[in-house]
Amino acid sequence: MNAITRSETLHHPALRESDGPIYDARLLVGDNATARIVLDGKVYVLRITKAGKLILTK
Repeated sequence: MNAITRSETLHHPALRESDGPIYDARLLVGDNATARIVLDGKVYVLRITKAGKLILTK
């Protein structure tokens, strides 16, 4: 799977591609502000709050 980024995200000083893939959370969740992520058959929900925080829940 390829990393998902917006071009301005790649130029953030704290991010280095050598540290691993970079994913832009807003692109992952889309207009819905939530995305489901599956790990070992368990479903997790990634959500962006109105305050702009990320929450990952089971």
